[in-house]
Amino acid sequence: MEITGLYKLYLENPSIQTDTRKLKEGGIYFALGGTNFDGNSFAKDALDKGVAYAVIDNPVYAHNDRCIVVNNVLTTLQQLAGYHRKQFTIPFIAITGSNGKTTTKELIAAVLRTRFITYATEGNLNNHIGVPLTLLKIKQDAQMAIIEMGANHQKEIESYCGIALPDHGIITNCGKAHIEGFGGIEGVRKGKGELYDFLRENDGVIFRNTDLDYLETMAKGIRRQVTYGSANAAYIGKPIMKDVFLSIAMLSTHTETTLDTNLVGAYNFPNVMAAVAVGLHFGISIDEIKKAIAAYTPDNSRSQWLQKGSNKIILDAYNANPTSMRAAILNFAEAKLPGKMLWIGGMKEMGAEELNEHCELVSLISRYEWQDVILVGKEFRAIYNGYKWFENSSEAAAYIKAHQPANSSILLKGSRGSKMEVLMDALE
Repeated sequence: MEITGLYKLYLENPSIQTDTRKLKEGGIYFALGGTNFDGNSFAKDALDKGVAYAVIDNPVYAHNDRCIVVNNVLTTLQQLAGYHRKQFTIPFIAITGSNGKTTTKELIAAVLRTRFITYATEGNLNNHIGVPLTLLKIKQDAQMAIIEMGANHQKEIESYCGIALPDHGIITNCGKAHIEGFGGIEGVRKGKGELYDFLRENDGVIFRNTDLDYLETMAKGIRRQVTYGSANAAYIGKPIMKDVFLSIAMLSTHTETTLDTNLVGAYNFPNVMAAVAVGLHFGISIDEIKKAIAAYTPDNSRSQWLQKGSNKIILDAYNANPTSMRAAILNFAEAKLPGKMLWIGGMKEMGAEELNEHCELVSLISRYEWQDVILVGKEFRAIYNGYKWFENSSEAAAYIKAHQPANSSILLKGSRGSKMEVLMDALE
């Protein structure tokens, strides 16, 4: 079946489903395969549960005429999403970077929704499956679209741009994340820079953080740039810490005010400033932006400020890399809080840099006084420097259950694979 024919069926059944455990009646099931399963084998089950059609790439599973056989299910999903994208003339804003993508996306969405019907990536569905699924959830009433793009190797962002066709873009930063796949920091910049490459070739608009000199170098040749930062920018702000929470003093002309946030840590300053720049660029007043940002509360283990018993916790356990880990620890060290404890999980996808990066992290930790330090993961096995160390989060949680802290302030951070949220559950 041609994409135009499949698109007609999609318009009649505009719900794309890939997981038979979460099926809703109607819509189209795409039989995506995984490492340990073949999505084709669930096609009959999907049809029996009420989907209108099943897109498969193995004709053996074509049980009836509601099975649409294609060469490759994933490729077809991406082609359908690209065709759907071409039906819109609204702004499409792409966001990528090593740190802060999801928080920046959520803040921008909160700001834009004060004025526009805005669709944005849900959670962090930002990969080769998540990007097309995000596009296919955009309805005809859309006035703005925000597409988050994650990547762990080169040419990945380029491929997403080919589907989403962004005309606006943000690179939050290029830090030490997914070093194993990118092959070092220069590889990270090249990979993330594929968004700039696309916008340069298509005369798009970028929102650029002037506090990161390398972004200026990467952005050369891009005609339309909207800048933000702490200096030398169209939109200038200054971070102010109120206890653990970030506020921003806006200093540029016609924006003079203070924005309060529910975000922990000064490292969220560029994320907020990106949202301010996008909002002002699209004609939203600084007062509307101020209200939207003040109302935003982070969730999903991203810079959350929580209390459990007598303890206060900064829960930032969704992801971690050397750049974000260093920023979080330095911010926590400078905060005026009682009984500071670090519960730190290992960083993943470091490749050959794993030992060196974790050594540097332990060295940073050792520069400050802490009430207690717990390190979790094989990455710290040889370098925990006298701090408490556990092979995994389950062992650490067992220790915490038996040694409950009291009246303490805890920074709980690690890569998703370290499962540091288990330690949170151990607190009474």
